[in-house]
Amino acid sequence: MDALSRSFYVVRHAKAGSRSHWSGDDRQRPLNKKGEKQADALVKLLQPFSITEIHSSPYLRCVQTVQPLARARRLEVKQSASLAEGHGLAGLSEFFGDRSLDGVVLSTHGDITWELVEDLVQRHVVRAGEGGFEKGSTWVVEVDDGVPVKARYLPAP
Repeated sequence: MDALSRSFYVVRHAKAGSRSHWSGDDRQRPLNKKGEKQADALVKLLQPFSITEIHSSPYLRCVQTVQPLARARRLEVKQSASLAEGHGLAGLSEFFGDRSLDGVVLSTHGDITWELVEDLVQRHVVRAGEGGFEKGSTWVVEVDDGVPVKARYLPAP
């Protein structure tokens, strides 16, 4: 890794209850049992990495995905609206462009993860079809001058 590059861990929230079976505010839809297990397993998956901060979409399922990791690392989960559904790649770019950040977990949604993967392919950082964006998965993204330069996919635990 280049001395100037910084690392981010973009986590798509773990499995949540079905949208169609949830009658409340979708922002409050929690993880299901499988999602809770995935969230617990994220602690071990990310154990080899140096993590300095954890940011999350304010949606409950995103926060719940990184709560076990935050407890294990003795870090707080900072909620950021820019990681919520519908904010697109611009939300991630805010973090990637902040030179003071390194080793940051970003818990977000499928639409944003999909846009990240498309961007990585367009930048020739990864090949089309490499990796994925399944619920509970993580992209380790190395950023130089606000731009992704290297990425590695970690399948959902």
